[in-house]
Amino acid sequence: MRTHFAVLLAFVMTTGCAVGSGAVVRGAGPNDLLKLREGPGLDHAIIIGLPDGTRLARRNCLTRNSKVWCRVSLADRPSVSGYVSADYLTPR
Repeated sequence: MRTHFAVLLAFVMTTGCAVGSGAVVRGAGPNDLLKLREGPGLDHAIIIGLPDGTRLARRNCLTRNSKVWCRVSLADRPSVSGYVSADYLTPR
């Protein structure tokens, strides 16, 4: 049991995917946007593009095709939600 907890804690710390936590978009670049998608993966439709600095509320994360995707909503518009790559999220 202790080993499973340690693995889960390490996952949460490396991906920054604590349920209900806040996050900020980082690393999309000055001339690009992070795509908020309808589902967890590149094959899902894009809802909207998010610039660096966008504040998000993180719901949960999962792994698809060796990539971690997090379900998020906009901090200032919770009705806008979808999935983004965890690679572009930092805790706020």
